[in-house]
Amino acid sequence: MKSQENFILAIESSCDDTSAAVLRNDKVLSNVVATQAIHQQYGGVVPELASRAHQQNIVPVVHQALAKANIDKNQLSAIAFTRGPGLMGSLLVGTSFAKSLALGLDIPLIEVHHMQAHILAHFINDEKQSQPSFPFLAMTLSGGHTQIVQVNNYFDLQILGQTLDDAVGEAFDKSAKLLGLPYPGGPLIDKYAQEGNAQAFIFPKPKVEGLNFSFSGLKTSILYFVQKSVKKNPKFIEENLKDICASIQFTILEILMQKLKLAVNQTGIKEIAIGGGVAANSGIRFRLKEAEKTLGWHTYIPKFEYCTDNAAMIGIVGYLKFLEDDFAEQNITAKARYSL
Repeated sequence: MKSQENFILAIESSCDDTSAAVLRNDKVLSNVVATQAIHQQYGGVVPELASRAHQQNIVPVVHQALAKANIDKNQLSAIAFTRGPGLMGSLLVGTSFAKSLALGLDIPLIEVHHMQAHILAHFINDEKQSQPSFPFLAMTLSGGHTQIVQVNNYFDLQILGQTLDDAVGEAFDKSAKLLGLPYPGGPLIDKYAQEGNAQAFIFPKPKVEGLNFSFSGLKTSILYFVQKSVKKNPKFIEENLKDICASIQFTILEILMQKLKLAVNQTGIKEIAIGGGVAANSGIRFRLKEAEKTLGWHTYIPKFEYCTDNAAMIGIVGYLKFLEDDFAEQNITAKARYSL
């Protein structure tokens, strides 16, 4: 039954963060995230270890989310969960838990697409962030995805371009690994880039038709550049770390901004929103704010906590679907590959 106060419990478990949130309508009451430190020693996410950690974390995380929201589970109106895309083992933990709890409480179950959630995180009712108006262009930037999406309404999303190989987050993390930086290295590249010279080293930008992206060639060119430079000077990385990071970041941001400008020219839409973990990058935020002044764009950047994987963004999609009576059946299964 819909009422003036609908409480949605949301669960996110697509990769290596276990998260649960409680929303009252479109407002976040709690948003709890348990990160998994175990992957740092392997330099990347190990799927089997991730799913085991989700199993350990999910009950305490949900319990904490309900406690922080000061909500009893019997007050819940529905349960939303990430169906995909993501790591299958991780998704199975969240999906199974959500199905079981919804069945036990006899309340609706709502499946959510992870990338749609990154986009619609902008519609969380939070005084610290403004909401784009339809239609807008969304650029989703994460460890697994890079897309430009035309968003006509909450449920009408059209992919205009996407990566043909690696995602932008992976390009940052793999480049950081080549430089000997610990995982996750993307934020460290951003940190060092702020003190370096972005023009110190030139890396080639891939030529890809239309609005699609490619980052595998860039990663290879960075690998060869590092190997060649270290052969000449074993201390090259150590002596030039900030400049290398600044140059890598500059190249990646140039690729992103060129495609975004092309999308604006093709569609005539100047409402631009970003989402996904890489949306936390200071460089992309600065470039978008710059584009507001020089190109007349209106840009929307979610709060930091809604950029990285979190359950609040799953909850807002869950609430919007709840209003539409868009519920899932109990026989629903997780989907590791799930097109938008």
